[in-house]
Amino acid sequence: MAVSNIGQNDYQNKMATTENVNNTEKCPLEKTGNTKELSEAEEMELFKKEFYAELERVPKNGTIMNLAVNISEKAFENMKADPEYRAKIMSLLQRDITSSFAPLKASLLITVGATERDYRGDSWSGPNNDSEFFARSQNSFYKKTSGRRAEKKELLEKYLEQRAKAKKQQQALLDKKIAKAEQERSRLQKARIVKKQMAAASGAYESNAVMGEAATGGGFRPV
Repeated sequence: MAVSNIGQNDYQNKMATTENVNNTEKCPLEKTGNTKELSEAEEMELFKKEFYAELERVPKNGTIMNLAVNISEKAFENMKADPEYRAKIMSLLQRDITSSFAPLKASLLITVGATERDYRGDSWSGPNNDSEFFARSQNSFYKKTSGRRAEKKELLEKYLEQRAKAKKQQQALLDKKIAKAEQERSRLQKARIVKKQMAAASGAYESNAVMGEAATGGGFRPV
């Protein structure tokens, strides 16, 4: 059946409206299909995870019993912004983590700062020298240790106890120095008071002597 001009126009208008609606509905779908842009915080978190995964693949030397890596936020920012700096830091970490401490066993703490000059490593050899390692590596970015948890806790508590004892001894020495200085200050103050009193007494004596001479005529009279 033929469609009138009026009906045909209505039909075309409806088709055009429907097409516009469909196109409008497709736009949001196309946008949601794209990868969502990450925020700076999310990008940094992803960067840290990738760095951690690469660090995890570095084989630790058998003479390193405990290993920790402290990385500052500024170091992460600089490594993320500068791939060459990141590569240099990873190269240094690989060098130190794979190095041998033979014939001793050691605990190794590596600190990564904002620049290459801030990179440093501290090590403790022997089973009885790990307390400082566990104290300084509590919040490390990367940590891999051996031994039982109870033993680590005991070492940490021993280190904290020794540090508190040393601090108490330092405070006692400081208090002793302060007390000695206070005694010396008091002694000098008393000495100044005594000296001032003696000077005043001497002045008074001389004044009385002069007045006495004036009263008697100032000396012997001729006969």
